[in-house]
Amino acid sequence: MRWRGREQSENVRDNRGAKGKKMAAGGGAGMLIVVVIALLFGKDKAQQFAQIQQRMGQNNAQPQEGAGAGIDDDSAEFIRVVLRDTETVWAEQFRSKTNVEYRKPVLNMFSNQTLSGCGQQSSAMGPFYCPADEQIYIDPTFFNQLELRHNSEGDFARAFVIAHEVAHHIQNVLGWNRPLGAARSKGDKRLINQESVRLELQADYLAGVWAHHIEKHARVLESGDLQEAMNAAFQIGDDTLQRQATGKVVPASFTHGSGKQRQRWFREGVHTGDFTKAVRITGSSLGGPRIAYRDL
Repeated sequence: MRWRGREQSENVRDNRGAKGKKMAAGGGAGMLIVVVIALLFGKDKAQQFAQIQQRMGQNNAQPQEGAGAGIDDDSAEFIRVVLRDTETVWAEQFRSKTNVEYRKPVLNMFSNQTLSGCGQQSSAMGPFYCPADEQIYIDPTFFNQLELRHNSEGDFARAFVIAHEVAHHIQNVLGWNRPLGAARSKGDKRLINQESVRLELQADYLAGVWAHHIEKHARVLESGDLQEAMNAAFQIGDDTLQRQATGKVVPASFTHGSGKQRQRWFREGVHTGDFTKAVRITGSSLGGPRIAYRDL
């Protein structure tokens, strides 16, 4: 991806090391447990476990340096450029396809753990979007994990992750995440998982739509870039992660979709570049038939 020296977003906050605490002792094993819990029982249970870990370790925690102190800014520049590219594409798409003004999200870079509008969160949970404060949170060291643990190399694999989280912001702004909220209010675990898969696959589709339009706008793609994103989509599919963590796959527990599903919807977004067709996945106030869950 051609990103060096290009325009950067002004909506990135570098909070790495700011008023933070290092994670409790035994963090490596704890992170693995968090990942396994997330795969089998969903992020809510994993977040509860991570928060317990944090409280247990606070007595031994050490203060860190000030925000961004002594940190290589290569990651920061990359994140700012990609976020700016999402701002360019989605402002234009909202202007031409909806009657809603695009609200640019703030992206927070943090290290180890952070306090968000959705509560205390740790790096073990990976990048996330908080609808309560409409902000994205990323510990840039996740990109190392993406390469080393998830076998996903390349800068466009990283761009795919950022574009996916921005897509969650779009869903929140347009109300496309309401079916998941309704499922949670009913307490139906099966329905919650299904609506979560829909939302995540829609975010993959929107990431593909973004890739389609930023290439038309700025010609940023290099040979192999789309393959990098496709590989990342597969490697962080529920089936791939479950197989790696536990040796078995439990489709009923999927919350993000299989690797092949994630590849399919990202690829379709790239191919069509059609923002409005995203509603086929979750259904929305914009209308259009909703695809049956078995056909996702």
